[in-house]
Amino acid sequence: MPISTAEFSKRAVIFIALALTPLLIWKLFDVVLLLTGAVLVAVLLHVVAWPLRKIRLPKAFALAIAGLLILAVIAGVFYLFGSGMGDELQEILRRAEAGQKQITDLLQGSTFGETLLSHVQEGTFSLPDLLERVFRISAGFLAAVVIAIVVGAFIAADPALYREGLSLLFPKPHRKGADETIVDLAGALRLWILGQLIEMALVGVMVGVAVWLVGLPSPYALGAIAYVAQFVPYIGPIVAMIPSVLVATTVSWTALAWTIAAYLLIHQIDGYVVMPIIQQRMVSVPPALMLLSIVAFGEAFGATATVFAAPITVLLYVLVTKLYVRDTLHEEVAVPGESDAQAPK
Repeated sequence: MPISTAEFSKRAVIFIALALTPLLIWKLFDVVLLLTGAVLVAVLLHVVAWPLRKIRLPKAFALAIAGLLILAVIAGVFYLFGSGMGDELQEILRRAEAGQKQITDLLQGSTFGETLLSHVQEGTFSLPDLLERVFRISAGFLAAVVIAIVVGAFIAADPALYREGLSLLFPKPHRKGADETIVDLAGALRLWILGQLIEMALVGVMVGVAVWLVGLPSPYALGAIAYVAQFVPYIGPIVAMIPSVLVATTVSWTALAWTIAAYLLIHQIDGYVVMPIIQQRMVSVPPALMLLSIVAFGEAFGATATVFAAPITVLLYVLVTKLYVRDTLHEEVAVPGESDAQAPK
């Protein structure tokens, strides 16, 4: 049956728009990362406000208290550890540079070591420079953080408005399913970030106590680095271990051996005890899939993308599980976050 020119034009526009969407996402991926940060802020506010909502506090009041609690915790940490933490980070940078030089001098004494150094130096790798870049706060970064916080606060204040707006983009027969999917995505992200915060705190405390027992300087800063790095699963803990190893090198070879042993033990405990317990109640994404996704995001979009690779992977995993495995293939599978749909909105 022939179609009219208007109908053909409409279908052509829709087809072109769908074809250009991946290219648009690729070009504007920084905006996608910013939006991901905003959604994480909104979810964090709801996670903190959830106990207050359970005691029947009005949503606006609970969210306001949650925001003030988060700000109070951040301000308290800076007040208690701000100047001391800055001094400790400077000490870590100084010792890391000294440790790197010590290892370089050691490797230069062998043919294998010289070969290894030649490959490393071709990449001009320097851990102190890397750490300085990581902890340097630029104006663009601060602007992105402020925008993410403001947008996240708006989303948290009225999530139904944005959920309904997204649902309206779908044809009427599919709007109910789209709305349910968005709710499942929010539930999965809520569970993931709650589990991640618990795991980050446990690993940060364990690392801080371990390096303090070993006798390394700046245990608070090393624990803080481990805490922050744990936000990026699998790769973050490896990165966090490097400054501790270099600092231990400047203390003694015994301290180096104990530091490596402590990190290996902590991550064994995390991998075989802490993480399974958390994932049993939260969101479980296959480890290989998560690791490959983080590497893929880093290769495709740069180091910044690895920070948000895990939550984006969780969202994609929920979409594939619900829309393809369950709704298309009709397999009976559990959708992460679906059981969390009854949490206070």
